[in-house]
Amino acid sequence: MSATVQQRVQSPALFGRVAVALGGDSAEREVSLRSGQAVLDALRRRGVDASPFDPAHDPLSLLLEHRFDRVWIALHGRGGEDGSFQGLLQHLRVPYTGSGVLGSALAMDKLATKRVLSGARLPTAAYAVMDGNTPVASVLERLGLPLFVKPAAEGSSVGMSRVTSAQALGEAVTAALRHGSVALAEAFLPGPEYTVAILQREALPVIRIETPREFYDYEAKYSDDSTRYLCPCGLAPAREAELQALALASFDAVAASGWGRVDLMCDAAGEPQVLEVNTVPGMTDHSLVPMAAAAAGMDFDALVWRVLETSLQPGEVRDGT
Repeated sequence: MSATVQQRVQSPALFGRVAVALGGDSAEREVSLRSGQAVLDALRRRGVDASPFDPAHDPLSLLLEHRFDRVWIALHGRGGEDGSFQGLLQHLRVPYTGSGVLGSALAMDKLATKRVLSGARLPTAAYAVMDGNTPVASVLERLGLPLFVKPAAEGSSVGMSRVTSAQALGEAVTAALRHGSVALAEAFLPGPEYTVAILQREALPVIRIETPREFYDYEAKYSDDSTRYLCPCGLAPAREAELQALALASFDAVAASGWGRVDLMCDAAGEPQVLEVNTVPGMTDHSLVPMAAAAAGMDFDALVWRVLETSLQPGEVRDGT
């Protein structure tokens, strides 16, 4: 739905009335509420006529009744990040931020993302698809231990487990299947872990993530102050540029657009492997895209404005706006 913005917007009036979609009914509702409130506050500080819209409580007809001109999507997880909400807005002809239906759906589905990345010959960790009937022995033979198990269609590490034994693998698959019909087992990568934020075709400075926890789980992402975020990331400029190029190629491969984040981790040989693509990253005080933007000299309010620009359609941006 979003278009590449060639001209910057100067006046908040051009955006018209903006609904900030937040909350929803996914497993990531609480994080979405925090992201959405931060976005809403930033838009209002910049003079944008913005109002909250929670699809878990507000009727969809409200978008038309209140004559919203566009939607800033801050919904995380199913129902908001998987293309379904994007499809609804497209049907209503209401512009929105970020990726369209295809990019949102592909990126949200970790299995589909894996297959697309593999088809595009982009590096990603070895994996196996699991359900309740998958022989554990065959997965262990292929991927070894330790490994990770995650739901195929959840974000924020919801339902994700680090597995160190055959018995634990079965338990991890059961836990992941509470969030869907398919689980993804993924080979262990020793790291380090990096993330690359993308905004209007530009890869922002790379962030290196370090956590004392077993892995970068939900707590490490949103509440654990012991997690370290290093930016500059410590890589040589040429190496950092390689990671940024890989992130952009992965973003394009899954048809993502506008803004987002690509997570990577290095294998034992030190080569980066793409973990996943996020089309609606978090915008909380622990979130990574605002950190990368700050390293690029962009404050939070300016970042939120730039993301809102991704909702503009061809011809909306005019000289002098």
